[in-house]
Amino acid sequence: MAIVGQPVFAGAYLTGDFDSLRWHAVGADVVTSIGYLQVIVAAVVWIRLRQVWPFPVTMAVVAAETAQYFAGLDGALWLHIPLGVMTVAALVVLFIAVWRRPLPRREARDA
Repeated sequence: MAIVGQPVFAGAYLTGDFDSLRWHAVGADVVTSIGYLQVIVAAVVWIRLRQVWPFPVTMAVVAAETAQYFAGLDGALWLHIPLGVMTVAALVVLFIAVWRRPLPRREARDA
């Protein structure tokens, strides 16, 4: 859950620790990269396990992350901060939803 560090770095920056902005930028690169990997994993889950719901939810979260990333680069804090809060909340809910659902059991083919 690399995204949880992002508000910490942003908060440290806003309190006057200007080096934290660099860590926030590095964290943004890491979180965005993990998000794109998550899309691949969600596609594999859809194909292999026939679980469709993780893919569109992941795509929505990654789209929000991408919009937030570029809003941050552009300095559009009016969009960057609220979208960041919503993205962190959505990822926490998605994490809980994925780990609460058991994997479907496979029947033995030649038992």
